[in-house]
Amino acid sequence: MFKGFYNLTSGMLTHGRHLDVISNNMANVATAGFKADTFTATTFEDVLWSRVGNKEKTYVGLGNQSYMTVPSENYTDYTTGSYDTTEEPLDFAIEGNENCYFAFNTAEGRVYSRAGSFTLDNDGFLTLPGVGRVLDVAGNEINIVTDKVQGDNYGGIYTDGGAFVGRLGVYRFPEDNQPIKNRDALFVPNGQEPVLADDVRVINGVVERSNVDLVKQMVGMISEQRAYQSAAQVSKMYDELMTKTTGELGRM
Repeated sequence: MFKGFYNLTSGMLTHGRHLDVISNNMANVATAGFKADTFTATTFEDVLWSRVGNKEKTYVGLGNQSYMTVPSENYTDYTTGSYDTTEEPLDFAIEGNENCYFAFNTAEGRVYSRAGSFTLDNDGFLTLPGVGRVLDVAGNEINIVTDKVQGDNYGGIYTDGGAFVGRLGVYRFPEDNQPIKNRDALFVPNGQEPVLADDVRVINGVVERSNVDLVKQMVGMISEQRAYQSAAQVSKMYDELMTKTTGELGRM
């Protein structure tokens, strides 16, 4: 009877973790370049139940049973999000090529993202707000001073007078070695550094939106909430039953 608590408690913890992942996806539905996560769960190794005690001392298998479910791993959906035309001169988007990213210089080192809603910091450097300065094809920060610029089809940035001021660096990760998403929803290499992608088209005046499917996330949230509530109700029943059983045995 008591082993039911293992199943119920682990189920509640797992459903709660799944709800956290879904909530984070929904909170970033309007975040440019955000990639949705998918939660997966697993079980501890199955326990083999056997019948024992017969006179021949033989053991007969009765089947397998698992006591607990636990969080396993979050998988990132790297597919390209939708594109919105903003016509802002400092907005850029990588066309397709879901393995390609912009690079940024931060206090913790270089990070990568598909987000292209750039602005200028106080020193005139091209920056992704809250992240860091944008890097060019040589890995240097891009100083353009003015937002009166326009871009070509490959990340080149020019002033209104036609003067070249820099080219956005677009970096490609191998398909079999995708980057890892960190706690800030940015990407870092998974052991293998990306290479410069010279043939990727970059669109000016456009941003790539999140690839979160809001309807799918809402359906998943409702399902997980109901499963969590069911586990909590049955757990309460277990508690009442064991309290009563303990009380009755104590009087005996």
